[in-house]
Order: sequence, then C-alpha cells, then structure tokens
Amino acid sequence: MTTTLPLVQAPRTGPGAAGGACCAPLVREAADPETAVELARVFKALGDPTRVRLLSVIAAHDGGEACVCDLTEPVGLSQPTVSHHLKLMVDAGLLTREQRGKWAYYSVVPGALNRLGALLTETAG
Repeated sequence: MTTTLPLVQAPRTGPGAAGGACCAPLVREAADPETAVELARVFKALGDPTRVRLLSVIAAHDGGEACVCDLTEPVGLSQPTVSHHLKLMVDAGLLTREQRGKWAYYSVVPGALNRLGALLTETAG
C-alpha cells in the first residue's frame, strides 16, 4: 500500500523572505530581442576556434587585411572550408570582403569588437 505525503514548502530565508525580490534589481536595461539576435550571431561566429584564429591572423597581417590564399596554411584547412568560415564572419559584421581578380581579401571591420562590448554594456538612455 502506497501513501502520499503532503508537500511541505520550506520556509523562505534571505532577502526575499518578506515577499520581496530574491535577487538584486536590474541597474540597466537588458538586451532587447533584436540586440540579442545580433549578439548571438557574433558570438556564434566567434564560437569556433578556427574562426577566432582566422580573425587573429587577419588582424595581424600588414595593413590589417589578408588574401584568402594566405589563410589556408595557418589553420591547416582547404580554401573552400576557410572561405566558409570567413563568410560567417562577414555575415556577423566582423570582417569585410573585397574581390580583387580571382582572390578575395578580408579585413577586420574597424570597431567591430568594440561595438560588441558596447552592446553588452550600454545602459538605457
């Protein structure tokens, strides 16, 4: 024979015990849905070590730009695979692409990483 015990809720303790909020209040506005989508796209682009490495290699190149032909060897991947990674970073607003003849040249968007930081820290205006 099975008996069911009544549920007993544990007494609340701490700052929310008197019916108030259990956590500190927000001190600035959180990311709105549109900003969250933008941030997620950038974080997704940077969520792969190969893409972080490519971004670093491009930023370290003379003039802050690199031809796709110069990017395959440092990461040890084929040109189509490297181009796919680069496209994702262009779509995320981290890189720009310029076609010169048969080669594509990539450069870091000025202020892209600063903009990312600002989106995370901006306060309601």
